[in-house]
Amino acid sequence: MGIKQFIGYALVVLASLVVSAQGSDFAFYKLSLIWPTSACYPLSNCKTPLPTFFTIHGLWPTFANDTAVPAYGPNNRCNANPVGPDAAVARLTPIRDRLDQRWPNLRAGGQNSVFWRHEWESHGMCSDYPQDPLSYFNDTLNLATSTKFDPFKALGVQPSNTPYLLNTLLQNVYKNVGAYPQISCSQRSGGALYLREIRFCLTRTKKTPPSVVQSCPTRVAGGCNDPLTNNVHFPPAN
Repeated sequence: MGIKQFIGYALVVLASLVVSAQGSDFAFYKLSLIWPTSACYPLSNCKTPLPTFFTIHGLWPTFANDTAVPAYGPNNRCNANPVGPDAAVARLTPIRDRLDQRWPNLRAGGQNSVFWRHEWESHGMCSDYPQDPLSYFNDTLNLATSTKFDPFKALGVQPSNTPYLLNTLLQNVYKNVGAYPQISCSQRSGGALYLREIRFCLTRTKKTPPSVVQSCPTRVAGGCNDPLTNNVHFPPAN
């Protein structure tokens, strides 16, 4: 191999390592839970009857600056040889019943397995579970169904036809959980804001599942932008 070829090869390897380091050097996970009554508007967009509890959106590796780790791919070799999406879904048979209930694809006509495949491809492959999709999904299920992350208890309120001040909800979660969440809102015609998702942030440690709760760097997302002025609807289940 000539010197120019060697240098070129070394640069490619170095670039690959840099990409890998960037892809795997995340700081925390977001456990994102959906309120179906807010997310399914209009109702015809979703399967009915809607769940009357928060369903799972995902467990997302996130950088310290609160940006999501990009999906695994040619420009982000975050982990070495992670299990592929189709193979990952095939390994979920032991927990399929729980997934169908707590991690459904709410969209009308959408298959649950397609949603799980998307979440693994977008987030799981760059998590701390690259070779173990079963544990990734099972740990997420356990986190989402634990009393510690029960959104109703965390928010300290029940669904109501009267909107809540967003800051009240954030402060309630801080009081009840010990850390600020991220609340994502959807906005309907006329500007009304609806609580679509609540996201709990968990510090990445050397052990899985993540268990150390931290405040989310960004407390609002979606249509919400000002906790002190935003009034947010948290509608009763349909």
